[in-house]
Amino acid sequence: MKKYETAIIGGGLSGLTAAVYLAEAGIETVIIEKGKEVGGRAQTVKKKGAYLNLGAHALYKGGEAEAVLHELGITPSGGTPGTKGSAIWNQSIRPLPHHLSSLFATKLFSWSGKMEFGKVMLKLTKLKPESISTVSLREWAETEITDPMVRHTFYALCRTSTYCIEPEKLNARNVLAQVQKGLKGVLYIDGGWQTIADAIKTLAVDAGVTFLNHQSVDSVKRENSFILSLKSEEKLEASYIISTAGPEQTYSLLEGMEGTSLDRWRKSVKPIYAACLDVSLRKLPQPNEQFAIGIDQHILFTNQSRAASVSEDGSSVVSVLKYLGTETTASPEADKRELEKIMDLMQPGWRTELEAYQFLPHIAVVQGSCAMMDYVPYGPFVPELPGFYVAGDGAGHSEMLVDAAFASAKRAASAIIHNYGNLEIRREA
Repeated sequence: MKKYETAIIGGGLSGLTAAVYLAEAGIETVIIEKGKEVGGRAQTVKKKGAYLNLGAHALYKGGEAEAVLHELGITPSGGTPGTKGSAIWNQSIRPLPHHLSSLFATKLFSWSGKMEFGKVMLKLTKLKPESISTVSLREWAETEITDPMVRHTFYALCRTSTYCIEPEKLNARNVLAQVQKGLKGVLYIDGGWQTIADAIKTLAVDAGVTFLNHQSVDSVKRENSFILSLKSEEKLEASYIISTAGPEQTYSLLEGMEGTSLDRWRKSVKPIYAACLDVSLRKLPQPNEQFAIGIDQHILFTNQSRAASVSEDGSSVVSVLKYLGTETTASPEADKRELEKIMDLMQPGWRTELEAYQFLPHIAVVQGSCAMMDYVPYGPFVPELPGFYVAGDGAGHSEMLVDAAFASAKRAASAIIHNYGNLEIRREA
């Protein structure tokens, strides 16, 4: 039985990042990844010269992900998309206010609504979210925003920043903090997010990390150390484990955890889903329509090529996303038709320019989000199981999305490194 000091379950961004920290501290580490390639949801599919992410992706400027990447010595190449865009309301396109003059020109709001929207956006820039009591986003919005259309637009901005729907189930404090991050700008990545995963993997390989791809863990048992049984019937031994799988998957690997903190975590933290349509077009039939958010639909439309190089021949890579929340979709075909209808609205005639097409009917955007009212921050420790740690985008404390993946990875790696005698974590930034 091969023995490692640390075994990491999952080779997504979180698992790769934790592995680099550990290996560079001299801790023998193996990554067990069920897919053929590492990267998880950061994988990029190349089709006809276009680089298609698994849905719409963005790196928040000044967030935890950017900070960890900087510490690892990785500077993603890309660009910041402009804020000019449209709002989709009642199957029509209306200018979305992005500065003062566009606010006065838009027909989205009444005159009083324009004034209130300006005040709301100003308030968001100055707000201290930590000062807000534990109330739902709907409670906060109905207290702070009078105009119904302004409130609908505000909810749409919150969806875009968090991927979460149903304002009555969302924590106002955490959502508003995430919206403030979004207002600082995001980065679209040249070549797709696979470039980030590949850069971290290179560091991991150079540091001596072992990769077991196309393998999955069937169960984990605690003896003197941990015994991992793989579906291939091979067994591994490890002193420490980091699971970057979701709460439910992590719980299913272990026996006798009923009633523990891990059990409570997996019952309260649920995956957030989306349906995603990604297309590559030779040219945009409507080049002025680059970005839109649905006001009365849970929709995001974005041309990622407006800020990043994601094709070899200059084609435009467009993503259309429908936020599904925590529920499974009843009709993937209906969702696909809805997303194609948005393409018809935003880019009429797009089918004649189509080069590549990718539809993802039900992708887990994150394994859990602290935007939810009932979210339980957890990790990196599993108190009832010393030596077992959790990380991943469902193990954020106050972070969301990819920021949670990177921040939790560093927390888990730091805890293990500390147990090895206060070794310093990683190089100077």
